[in-house]
Amino acid sequence: MAIVYLSLGSNLGDRVGYLQQATSLLSAVSDIKIVATSSFYESEPWQMNSENWFVNAIVQISTSLTPDELLKECQRIEAQLGRKRDLNSKNYIDRTIDIDILFYDDKIINTPNLTIPHRFFHKRAFLMVPMLEIAQDFVHPLFQKTIETLYDELENPEMVVLYGTRGVNVWD
Repeated sequence: MAIVYLSLGSNLGDRVGYLQQATSLLSAVSDIKIVATSSFYESEPWQMNSENWFVNAIVQISTSLTPDELLKECQRIEAQLGRKRDLNSKNYIDRTIDIDILFYDDKIINTPNLTIPHRFFHKRAFLMVPMLEIAQDFVHPLFQKTIETLYDELENPEMVVLYGTRGVNVWD
């Protein structure tokens, strides 16, 4: 069984509800077992034009699915929860749910459909902060640094706060 870290994010509608539903739908897949879930965090939008803050979490799973099979399951769940994709837009858009595969064991995968580790993980505080909660000693396979070290090296991180505490920058 592979150990995988997924990011969940939502900035439309019942943001917490979408994360909870996504976690529930992931756990309903016979080849996926939820191992750990971070707390929920709010973050300002990263490199997108939106006033809607995100709620984010990291979920650690064990799975016998291949990376491509897992990607298909994540996209199926996103569609089930109303995720709309604008294939013509090069910009990020608001979404009900976003499920990204951050890490799949220590594999490095770079195909037209899938990049693991996630190509922007090391630049996004909103991914690192919840990951610090459940796997701070995980070593990034490309950079050979722990999540804690990568976070410490992050320049100008966006604001990330525990859900419900906006205005208090707990990760400065």
